[in-house]
Amino acid sequence: MKIAVLGSGAWGTALAMLLQKNGHEVSLWSYCEEESNTLRERGENKMLPGVPLPKELTLTHREDIVAGCELAVFAPPSYAMRQTAQRVKPYLTPGTVLVTVAKGVEPRSGLRMSEILAEELPGYAVAALSGPSHAEEVAREMPTGCVAACPEIASRTAGWAWPSACTASPASRSVQSIFMNPSFRVYSSTDITGVELCGAAKNIIALAAGMAEGMGCGDNAKALMMSRALVELSSLIKAAGAQENTCFGLAGMGDMIVTCTSPHSRNHMAGVAIGRGEHVAGDLGERHAVVEGYYAAQSVTALAQKLGVHMPICECVYDILFNGKDPAAALTELMLRDKRSEF
Repeated sequence: MKIAVLGSGAWGTALAMLLQKNGHEVSLWSYCEEESNTLRERGENKMLPGVPLPKELTLTHREDIVAGCELAVFAPPSYAMRQTAQRVKPYLTPGTVLVTVAKGVEPRSGLRMSEILAEELPGYAVAALSGPSHAEEVAREMPTGCVAACPEIASRTAGWAWPSACTASPASRSVQSIFMNPSFRVYSSTDITGVELCGAAKNIIALAAGMAEGMGCGDNAKALMMSRALVELSSLIKAAGAQENTCFGLAGMGDMIVTCTSPHSRNHMAGVAIGRGEHVAGDLGERHAVVEGYYAAQSVTALAQKLGVHMPICECVYDILFNGKDPAAALTELMLRDKRSEF
């Protein structure tokens, strides 16, 4: 199968390597020629040190690489999803299946990544791949599990066929088969709304958990943040019309655990830095790694307010990032809220 991976960050690179190992003809697209040349000259991605790029992997900055592809994997930062879709639109082949692996909600529109693709590239089946999946580990073929989600109606519209006994959508089952191998297990789902909202919101929670760690609050505080955030997330996706149990799967609880606890997590480490009094915006300085939680704090908080969902942890993170609230004061505010039952 001919596949284009659009976005040569750590995650896009790791997935391109995985797909190439699975026997597909894979091209890895960079947003500019300089980035593509750097990858070619170094033979590895600087965010994945010690992991050589396969010689069979095509490196390019040309948008027409998507022509004739059966699958296009969109792996840019969430804020660049719309621009990436616009750049490749003239070259896409009808029938290409689109897979978003970016996690976020567009601030201006409140749209999820799959909705942006559907808006910019109408008529294509769109799936989302998400879950606890550090690029550093996937690139080194360490055991990982994700979920591929695509609504049933989108699959049927695009003409995908699958046995009627399957409960998942045909497109998500096809994506499942394309990505899955002995070190990368993929489950299928039709709840693309829940999967994408979980993926966006968990980055905000990782910032909160990191801030608690940076302030020296200990493991109890981190566990408190994560468990109560899961309740907030459950309320959000239920209000959005998604399946509540998605919160307790790989896209929700699974991704939250790894993002809130691992030193590989850029959002967690950004939170630690903030808790220590450092200033962090949308990237991690010299690593040039995007802190998606920074952008998600704006868009997810706005979406929650639109849906009438109270998300106190997410709201506090937003106030710390954009209104200058002191993290210690925000934590005290959370701890002293009105008494209530757990559920």
